[in-house]
Amino acid sequence: MLETLSIRNLAVVEAVDVHFYPGFHVLTGETGAGKSIIIDALGLIAGGRGSADSIRYGCEKAEMEALFSLPAGHPVWETLERLGIGGHREEHLVIRREITSLGKSTSRVNGQMVNLSMLREIGEQLVNIHGQHEHQNLLKAERHLGLLDTYGEAVIGPLKADYQEKYSAFAKVEKELRELQESSQKAYQMLDLYRFQLEEISSARLKPGEDELLAEERVKLSHSEKMMDSVSGAYELLYDRQGLESIGNVISRLEDAVRYDEKGLRSVLDQLQSSYYQLEDAAFQLRDYREDIEFNPARLEEIENRLDLITGLRRKYGDSVEQILAYYEQIHRETDLLENKDEYIEKLTVKRDGLLSTLMEAARALSKARSQCAADLSTQVEGELKDLQMERTSLQVKLDTLEDPRGVEYQERRYRLTRQGIDSAEFMISPNPGEPLRPLGKIASGGELSRIMLAMKSIFARTDAIPVLIFDEVDTGVSGRAAQSIADKLYKLSSTCQVFSITHLPQVACMADHQYLIRKKVEDGRTMTEVDSLTAEGRVMELARMLGGVEITEKTLHHAQEMLGLAEASKAAIG
Repeated sequence: MLETLSIRNLAVVEAVDVHFYPGFHVLTGETGAGKSIIIDALGLIAGGRGSADSIRYGCEKAEMEALFSLPAGHPVWETLERLGIGGHREEHLVIRREITSLGKSTSRVNGQMVNLSMLREIGEQLVNIHGQHEHQNLLKAERHLGLLDTYGEAVIGPLKADYQEKYSAFAKVEKELRELQESSQKAYQMLDLYRFQLEEISSARLKPGEDELLAEERVKLSHSEKMMDSVSGAYELLYDRQGLESIGNVISRLEDAVRYDEKGLRSVLDQLQSSYYQLEDAAFQLRDYREDIEFNPARLEEIENRLDLITGLRRKYGDSVEQILAYYEQIHRETDLLENKDEYIEKLTVKRDGLLSTLMEAARALSKARSQCAADLSTQVEGELKDLQMERTSLQVKLDTLEDPRGVEYQERRYRLTRQGIDSAEFMISPNPGEPLRPLGKIASGGELSRIMLAMKSIFARTDAIPVLIFDEVDTGVSGRAAQSIADKLYKLSSTCQVFSITHLPQVACMADHQYLIRKKVEDGRTMTEVDSLTAEGRVMELARMLGGVEITEKTLHHAQEMLGLAEASKAAIG
């Protein structure tokens, strides 16, 4: 669960430190007080994109830090290990995020810097935020297949992975076959040019790195006389002109003297003896090198001609011998394909058909699993909707096979194959008995969408192991019994994870285990947001405000106390 959240200089928040607990939390306050800033901070902690515009005016950076307490078996620990992030499963998980006025973001997990994609991968396993935009996603039929796959991950996931592996192999061969079949007349006109280029490069008999070796040899041959003069002079000075003999005489004299002062002269004598042997060896190497110096004008001319040839080829085919050879291999393959096009098409067609057959088997297995999960999801959602005062609502997940006249032909049918399979899914709803099922996006009201999404979140929360679930005004558009049913559902959901809700409804607020008041104040001409954890008395006052508006009366206070009492009884009944 989320234990603490610290925010510095984010929007109108100057400094806030909030402690949280297990169970159901609500954030309440006047419109515009800054309730959404708390959610925004958690979104940034979970890897959401931030910008310099979110920083409090006049500040250099915004800072957020969250401390999570998680069971040792939570899957995020395996993610941390895979990403190379340190942490002990018996300790807390700390995430820190900074955004500077230049728009740069720095993120740390347990003190170790991570990039945004790593933070997002970690955050997705810790925090799930449901806001008004998810209502819009629920209206988009193209998102429904993903929701179905999420629900049936245990069954659908392995089959989907198998299908996608086969789909990648099929798509690769299909692309090769299509490109070969669509080879144009212009490509055939290139054959003569390719053949000429192949002959030109092949006849040169190039070797990798050859140009560099020839350039080095050319330098030696071009300066052989100067090298002979320098090396011979060095050898004569060192060996033939008593260079080593002089050092030998020095050593001989010190060998006599060291008998009288071993301690003072031994180290000097050892150094000279070592130097003598090294210089002698160097002299022999110079002698051997001098004997190998070659005066060969014919070889030099041969090298010049060879380098001229390579330079000409480099101008046409690449910046190095390696690039020329790579180009040779490329046009050799293209020439072979063009010259033997029919044979290659036949082979690729056989390969493609074989891959298509196994792909369609995988697609049908995936479709069958989805069909089973769709029926189960429909039943589960309808059960949850009954708890949310939508007991007469029928919801079905309509699953169709994607067919397309221009698609891939298989067993006398044409399918539109996608990476997600051959299925499309759409949520269909009938709000009242006797009415036909129609697309969710065409008939559901805002209040119905809120409850349908809450029903689905309740189902997903049982399997996805996300410890923190946040609802940003999920109760928009509802009132009365529907509002109470949402409050009951949120409270029940908090038995499996930590639940947060921004709400304006007293029916929802009174069911919370913990209530926080978000309010603005002006100090020294600056506006800032505060977060107060409400006591029992504070909750009564805040509920009275939510019930009665600006003026709080004895009647609204009594009503607020009564609501809290009823909520406690309702919570006890829910268990």
